[in-house]
Amino acid sequence: MKNVDYNKNLKEKARVLRTNSTRAEIRLWCELLRAKQMLDYRFLRQRPIDLYIVDFFNKDLKLIVEVDGSSHDSRSIQDVERDRKFDKRGYSILRFTNEEILLDLDNVKEKIMDRILALEQSPL
Repeated sequence: MKNVDYNKNLKEKARVLRTNSTRAEIRLWCELLRAKQMLDYRFLRQRPIDLYIVDFFNKDLKLIVEVDGSSHDSRSIQDVERDRKFDKRGYSILRFTNEEILLDLDNVKEKIMDRILALEQSPL
């Protein structure tokens, strides 16, 4: 499936964000999402979609996984609006805090697996 919403103008900024990942992003990537570890689905890191760069993305399921650290505390209204825009375009969004990932990765894994299984059952 081709991602028609890919924004090549944000490619360099996404590369910089990948280089400067947070501890939680690195843990989520290395332990769950890298190399098709999550139910054999390929995830991409810091993917430019539309006007935004999402933390992790699977284009086959149109699944976005976001890691919300302290930088998101003052942006929750913007995050809600952004999620609304993605939802209208058929994307599914999961959000986790740094603490959830660093302290309870098993629960994070279960939630991602549950969402993948639900998306597999629904027509795209």
